[in-house]
Amino acid sequence: MSIQENVEKNIGLLIMLVIVVISVGGLVQILPLFFQTSTTLPVEGLKPYSALQLAGRDIYIREGCVSCHSQMVRPFRAETERYGHYSTAGEFIYDRPFLWGSKRTGPDLHRVGGRYSDDWHIAHLINPRDVVPESIMPGYPWLADNDLDSSEIRQRMEGLRYLGHPYTDNEINHAEETLDGKTEMDAVVAYLQSLGTALKDI
Repeated sequence: MSIQENVEKNIGLLIMLVIVVISVGGLVQILPLFFQTSTTLPVEGLKPYSALQLAGRDIYIREGCVSCHSQMVRPFRAETERYGHYSTAGEFIYDRPFLWGSKRTGPDLHRVGGRYSDDWHIAHLINPRDVVPESIMPGYPWLADNDLDSSEIRQRMEGLRYLGHPYTDNEINHAEETLDGKTEMDAVVAYLQSLGTALKDI
């Protein structure tokens, strides 16, 4: 009997060899990424989200926006012509969790920062059809009425600093103050206006 026949007839040995092959292949693909600065270091000029942007990101996740909008421009001409420069790993260093996604019921939002005015975003979030008549996106008018909850922002930023986000003591200590008098709408718009701006001009 050949070696191949022996392996195929011994289920335990076959399972062990399959696991070894998959493990080696996975390590060969994954390990080099930990040593490439393009995937482990932030792009020049990238800053972690401010307290207001961070609160807005949490609301964006809470309201399920990520279910219809990806945040990752792929390196294809059709995408870069529509959305702008393709996304790079160094832009997402301060994103926890990542919101890349693949579902595009609505357009990709990674390069939306600075593309429209704050007033446009507010009108769009209250009633999308006021600015995009063919839109199927639901409205979120309550965001303009809901006061922003600042009770957990300091702990949130402290936790992120522990994970490597370069927040200063001053930013953390004054985080609650920066959210005073703000609505959830203010926070979401601030988050949207920050998206993809580090490489905006490339």
